[in-house]
Amino acid sequence: MPLTYRPNQHPQRAALHNEIHARPPEGMTVPVAISHVVMLCDADQRAASREHVAALLRDHHLPQPDGLTTHLRMDVGQFRIRWELHTEFVSWTFMRELVPNRLGEASNDPAPAIDAVPQDWFTALPGQCLTSLHLWVLPANALVTDSQVKRLLDEDTLVASTVADGFGEIYTDFAIHADGFSRMLLFAGGMTQRRLGRLVQRLLEIETYRMAALLGLPAARDAYAVLASAERELAELAQSIRSATREDEPLLLDRLTKLAGEVESQHAATHSRFSASSAYFELVDKRIDDIAESRLAGMQTIRDFMDRRLTPARSTCEWATRRQDALSQRVSRISNLLRTRVEIEQQQSSQALLSTMNARQDLQLKLQATVEGLSVAAITYYIVGLISFLAKGAQAIGWPFTPETTAAAAIPVVAIGIWWSLRRLHNRVLKA
Repeated sequence: MPLTYRPNQHPQRAALHNEIHARPPEGMTVPVAISHVVMLCDADQRAASREHVAALLRDHHLPQPDGLTTHLRMDVGQFRIRWELHTEFVSWTFMRELVPNRLGEASNDPAPAIDAVPQDWFTALPGQCLTSLHLWVLPANALVTDSQVKRLLDEDTLVASTVADGFGEIYTDFAIHADGFSRMLLFAGGMTQRRLGRLVQRLLEIETYRMAALLGLPAARDAYAVLASAERELAELAQSIRSATREDEPLLLDRLTKLAGEVESQHAATHSRFSASSAYFELVDKRIDDIAESRLAGMQTIRDFMDRRLTPARSTCEWATRRQDALSQRVSRISNLLRTRVEIEQQQSSQALLSTMNARQDLQLKLQATVEGLSVAAITYYIVGLISFLAKGAQAIGWPFTPETTAAAAIPVVAIGIWWSLRRLHNRVLKA
């Protein structure tokens, strides 16, 4: 029954739902040769990678990817191509079938898939090569001799284990050979095409994420020199603060502020790299768990190799991150301590200034009281003078007292009245 109505949809629902289907593994049959290349790209090179794969498809009269394509799988004829656009890099995977009946011939080691790719086009891949790997997937009963394995892989660093719960064996040496590629041999039997595709994808991702994780190692080594210098500077500042005078504090605060800026700048420049490396290290662990490997007699497993060789690099990156955080917190604590000391001294200076201002205000009040006494006398003098003139005029209409007597009698009354009026005005002002 068709649905006639539905609730309002989130604009990103389809994209979020389809995310679990992004970059699915590709079913494959044995024997097959795979060449996997990872190119580290910036934003412009990522766009150029899309144009580059489009050029290959255009030369073979195949459909073109649109501007939003981030994953592409296509049969180009002599080989199949898988192109994936990631956050920091672009991965190129080339696959082609091998001839089963010629695998056992001593003079015919398995040919890499890259031999079928146009060389001019391949050498023009945008970006910088971070990983390049040849992986040959052969049937479990392939007549590949030990001498061929030793020719393909370095016996001194050979790593091998059973994978996929015993349905396959993986051999690699984690070395870069003369052609610039590292190599893996996978002998698979009794697996479905989809499971084999998932296993191959995980093996390729182990190598890809291992190299991507190690991008944080040079940054960590560079950070150590900066951190060591900053820690020495911070120790000197902490020692100087203990014996600093008030005149030294502005200079110390300026040095501490500059040091804090350097530490935070270096932290901001490397934080994203260290965070990405941590995420890639976790992906390597997860992919190793996914291949379900177990030990072959006398051989070290991929897990053993990674734990022994990759753990120091991981610890270096993690320690650099913790050291940066600790240094940033120490700089913050000492900055707060110095600022608190400066603020206390400023408060003491402010209190001394306020005490001085209060003393001056008391003196001003005393002077003002003296001036007010003189003001009362002056105002009384002028008002009594007016009363004297008024008494002189009043004698003509029968005022019984002389002007002098009237003025003398008015002096205390006028003075008390003026004084009382000023006091009342003061009280109103203080209440307000």
